Amino acid sequence: MTMPNKTPEQVAGDTVLQVRHLSVRIGHKPVLTDINLDIQAGQVTALLGPNGAGKSTLLKSLCQEISLDAGSIKVFDQALPQWNRQHLAKSLAVLPQHASLTFPFKVHEVVEMGLYPLTLSQQQGQELVREQLVKVDLLHLQNRSYPTLSGGEKQRVQLARVLTQLAQAPQTPILLLDEPTSALDLAQQHRVLSLAKTLAHQHQYAVIVVLHDLNQASRYADRLVILEQGQIVGDGCAASTLTADTVRQVWHYDPVVVNAPDSGSPLLF
Repeated sequence: MTMPNKTPEQVAGDTVLQVRHLSVRIGHKPVLTDINLDIQAGQVTALLGPNGAGKSTLLKSLCQEISLDAGSIKVFDQALPQWNRQHLAKSLAVLPQHASLTFPFKVHEVVEMGLYPLTLSQQQGQELVREQLVKVDLLHLQNRSYPTLSGGEKQRVQLARVLTQLAQAPQTPILLLDEPTSALDLAQQHRVLSLAKTLAHQHQYAVIVVLHDLNQASRYADRLVILEQGQIVGDGCAASTLTADTVRQVWHYDPVVVNAPDSGSPLLF
């Protein structure tokens, strides 16, 4: 288990989540087949693949929203079903694609939901909420009614809530993001993905993000896991996985691949 007294530098590269021979069926249809993954602290891992490849199903399996047909998941070397949900919520949090909340809570009140089950003084809690709202560029809307926000603003509020939940994790924080940029404009997409990268590289979060934009994955993710029909067909850095042959095979599209002038990572057109 990753010990709470380790410094961020000491936990970098630690395996915090293990998936072994995971298979999931929905009805009689296999959705994931024999998935094996080790997720490390200090990395952004992007799950990629066409619609129906199993990306969101895999993410939901990691937070026990979907039952496994076969295989196992361990978090900090402990089987996922053995975790007390309240204890696990201190170190693992998920931002779903859609969060339904219709009550007229103010923005800061929604973010404050992430304070539980954390134990903080009222002042500490308020400071933490303010800090997360600054990170997602929503401090100016803290007193707005949540239902009046745009879809993208709601998504960023929910991200602030999740980050508040993980802010005092006793172990390496594990952050699961299911298409976090789907409702955001271009600038906010890059802001959110840059934040995820900062959390991983500077604070040793283990970040797993489902993305559709291959160029964003290439720019912000350390590791790309490509799924096709419920199986892993690629796993590695962008340069080794986002090849023209792989894109043709998986997405049935013939791309033009160039290298970004600043980083050398592949860009697809």
